[in-house]
Amino acid sequence: MGVMTSWADRFRLRQYGKASLWIVPMIGLVLGALLAEAALAADSADWPSGWHYSATTASGVLTAIVGAMVALLGFVVTIGVLVVQQATGTLSPRYMRLWYRDRLQKAVLATFTGTFSFAFSLLRSVESASVPDLGVTLAGAAVAVSLVLLLIYLNRFTHRLRPVAIAELVARMGETVFTDGAAAIRGAAPRGDAALPSGAPVLRIRTVRGGAIQAFDVPGLVAEAARHDCVFVVTRLIGDFVPPGTVLVEVHGGTSSPAPERVNGLVALGAERTIEQDPAFALRVLVDIAIRALSPAVNDPTTAVQVINYIEWFLHTVGSTRLPGRYVLADREGDARLVLPGRDWDNYLELAVCEIRDYGGSSVQICRRLRAMLDGLLDALPPPQHAAVRTQSLLLQEAVEREFTDPARRAVAERADRQGIGGKYSAHPLAAPPRDRPREAEPPS
Repeated sequence: MGVMTSWADRFRLRQYGKASLWIVPMIGLVLGALLAEAALAADSADWPSGWHYSATTASGVLTAIVGAMVALLGFVVTIGVLVVQQATGTLSPRYMRLWYRDRLQKAVLATFTGTFSFAFSLLRSVESASVPDLGVTLAGAAVAVSLVLLLIYLNRFTHRLRPVAIAELVARMGETVFTDGAAAIRGAAPRGDAALPSGAPVLRIRTVRGGAIQAFDVPGLVAEAARHDCVFVVTRLIGDFVPPGTVLVEVHGGTSSPAPERVNGLVALGAERTIEQDPAFALRVLVDIAIRALSPAVNDPTTAVQVINYIEWFLHTVGSTRLPGRYVLADREGDARLVLPGRDWDNYLELAVCEIRDYGGSSVQICRRLRAMLDGLLDALPPPQHAAVRTQSLLLQEAVEREFTDPARRAVAERADRQGIGGKYSAHPLAAPPRDRPREAEPPS
């Protein structure tokens, strides 16, 4: 494979394009100039008298449009700076990766740059005896479209700056990635009970460059393993950071040895995790937002409770799916060709609860909302998932006992409340009961 021809290189190029804020606006700039030439070529003198412009009017209108588009571009950039400050201050820096990719934002910038180049290109054709009437009319229409898009953009980002809106967006993305990945794995299951590779591998393929594992080309790895009649065993999870020289793939069996550079070209490494094949990254962002709200500098447990709502939503999706922790994928003939490590239910639940419990253990709201979430999981999920939930319930109970030494306050913090404080208290019959401990006698009435 040559330079920039492997799947990993193409993946990195797509990621750069999705995260770039200049490519789409640059395309708009070029298209604006081309459309101006087309408008000049299509212009005719058969317009109604009300649609004709004098040279002075056309020049003034186009000049005003050029200046307005430059000012609006600066305004959108200012909004972007505010979003960056908001994301890094009260949300999660990981959210910035999702904000960069917003298509509406790129469309707004492209419309502004396109209108700018369109109007600027028409200015050179304005003469006392020749005015581009069609072009001036279209420039005015482009300004109207730009203003409408700007209003939609402002409305959207004003609402999306709220942590709860971001939590909903991230939870939906994570749920989509998880369900799509689970369906793909089920569709590639081998025939019968596939025997997993045992013994020492015949070849260990090491990474050449370091970075976070962003994605695997699963069909490419399966095809490469089938080509050499072997089985690839991936040793690292998506999202893991691997230094150069790390064993990433073990090759078992086979009639020939695959080229390490070809296999490395089917694994995308980058500076940080992405959500494309890593639903746990979405959960990581949700937890980051919640614990940021629980920091002493912010001290907003209500926001954390709102984020826990969407963490619970995501956990219900994950917990309803069988997660063996190791996935075997087959080729078209049904023969096992690829073994991928995966997260099990315990991993997802620990990621969702552990840090929020530690940082919010002194908050009555957080303790009550976590208790309600764990009780809800016991009620909704199949029995094989209950052991991990009970373990987290026990750890939560220990945290409550450690933080609330007064029996009366402890009794309040132990209750399950889906609103944190103010909702209806309910105790789940399957929940782990509080540890037996001496209670102070109630004062006589």
